[in-house]
Amino acid sequence: MTRYFARKSASVLCLSAAGLLTIGLVMLFSASAYARDGHGDTLFFLRKQSIWLMLGLIAAAFAAALDYNVWRRLWIPFWILSIVLLALCFVPGIGMKLNGSWRWVRLGPMSFQPSEIAKLATVLFVAHWFSRVEGREREFLRGILVPVIVVAPLMALIVMEADLGTTALIGATLVGMMFIAGANLIWVSPLGVGAVAGILYIATRMPERMGRLMAFLYPEQHRDGAGFQQFQGLVAFGSGGFEGVGLGNGRQKMHYLPYAHTDFILPMVGEELGLRATLAVAFCFLLFIAAGCSIAMHARDRFGSLLAAGLTMCIATQAAINIAVTTCLLPNKGMPLPFISAGGSNLCLCLFALGLMVSIHRASPVYRGERESKFPGTPATVPAPAE
Repeated sequence: MTRYFARKSASVLCLSAAGLLTIGLVMLFSASAYARDGHGDTLFFLRKQSIWLMLGLIAAAFAAALDYNVWRRLWIPFWILSIVLLALCFVPGIGMKLNGSWRWVRLGPMSFQPSEIAKLATVLFVAHWFSRVEGREREFLRGILVPVIVVAPLMALIVMEADLGTTALIGATLVGMMFIAGANLIWVSPLGVGAVAGILYIATRMPERMGRLMAFLYPEQHRDGAGFQQFQGLVAFGSGGFEGVGLGNGRQKMHYLPYAHTDFILPMVGEELGLRATLAVAFCFLLFIAAGCSIAMHARDRFGSLLAAGLTMCIATQAAINIAVTTCLLPNKGMPLPFISAGGSNLCLCLFALGLMVSIHRASPVYRGERESKFPGTPATVPAPAE
């Protein structure tokens, strides 16, 4: 059964993503009709998301068709592009400030979040670096200092945007990939604790983020202020119950729940489709994680293994943060739910990551019917025995 799942892991990965995309499009059709920035067009966000979906599918097909090792040599261009675009967020006329954060760039008719490219640059670099220094990853210089120095400028620029959620996501992905790569826990553990402490310290120095933190600690006192979105999200979950009130019949999207089509789309799923649909979303993400881990475990080489693990971790952590925020388990972060929330740049990144993992799976020994090597990072070319 384990080997069968490993062979079919790419199919499971794609099916789980397809399920999430379907739920997302259905809920966008329902929720975007009442969106404040829909320009009076009930299909505005559905049409926009469909265009991004087409672009994302093209990117996924392109990534799946190429050998994933091609991207190993491109981490430097991605890193430089991320730095330039993140810096452009602060340039008047190009950068866009929304909800207190300079996290958007407008280039012509298209606007996107450069932090999405920074996520990919981080995963590509860390996977490349630890595959290059294999056997020396427990050293402080190679296992800790160099990765932190390279990723730190990206995180610093994102912090300056006042986007602490994405900063925490990139930091968690970095620490998680270090742990998987075998870096010394004596250094990784304090790094993780220090990163959390640093994010909390920065949050206390930002009035808006401090307001969200206080709303999380004392929700009843801030239910009409900084905690309004999360409180209304809980109302939506409670209103839906197990069966839901019916598709299109939700009330919270009618200007009660801000950003019902983006960050807080999961409560809309719970209100209109009920607990069953909410659990179906969680189950799809669990399938996605299991398939991603399987692809990472059976990859042809160390780079592919770390790349698949990093991409899976990045998407899974973002989903976990969004679900935790909408259920009041974490302070509000303003982070979309992968594959479901409206947002083109994040959707394209997730689909591109999906294509990369399919490419890693297609090159794996288990997919080709070969015997897997006992030595990590060594390609296996011995045909597997007939079952």
